Amino acid sequence: MTEPLLLDVRNVSVTFDGFKAINGLNLSLRQNEMRAIVGPNGAGKTTMMDIITGKTRPDTGSVTFRNHDLTRLDEPTIARLGIGRKFQKPTVFEALSVRENLLLSLSGIRSPFAVLMARPSGAESERIDYLLELTRLSAHAHRQAGSMSHGQKQWLEIGMLLGQEPELLLVDEPVAGMTDAETMATADLLRAINKTRSVVVVEHDMDFVRALDVTVTVLHEGSVLAEGALDDVSADPRVVEVYLGR
Repeated sequence: MTEPLLLDVRNVSVTFDGFKAINGLNLSLRQNEMRAIVGPNGAGKTTMMDIITGKTRPDTGSVTFRNHDLTRLDEPTIARLGIGRKFQKPTVFEALSVRENLLLSLSGIRSPFAVLMARPSGAESERIDYLLELTRLSAHAHRQAGSMSHGQKQWLEIGMLLGQEPELLLVDEPVAGMTDAETMATADLLRAINKTRSVVVVEHDMDFVRALDVTVTVLHEGSVLAEGALDDVSADPRVVEVYLGR
């Protein structure tokens, strides 16, 4: 049985100072689907995520998440609907432990100082244990987040995002600056996450995209140039010309 559409971007365009950053973009994502988005710099990948999360409003077109018109909603409302976004640079509370960072993400505690006094409930402790295991950080639970490697910080931030229970994760270049081993571990992590929720990954690392083994959408000049399996889009002469050949 085919899963229903979770996200539907239709004929979306947006112009900044005369530059058409997104040009008639069409993109749909089904429930429990993962999609890799690739393309040259300036293709519109970041602007696409800005539109989905409410940071940028399109000039034309529609963006629907379930039955909600995202073009009419602000960023906090869209986040509460179940769309989480991870930016390229990890933003964790470096002075807190890994476990405290995760508690902060799922308790709604606004102050990193208040989390030091917080006593997690049984359900919260179980949730944190699950996130630690999923992100492969159980052995580092009481370690100060600032002392971890770049890759581990990325995994922690993904865990913090999952603490908010999003249905859709938008992940921007998660393996930039990672070792080869961390890159492959991140592919494993995202595949595990994808068992229970939808994921959109923007990435340049083709080895990582291949490891994900999902449908690839190639953006160019703000619209979809090609879409399909990685081997198929990699063989497309247009993709070779504008992206892979560079």
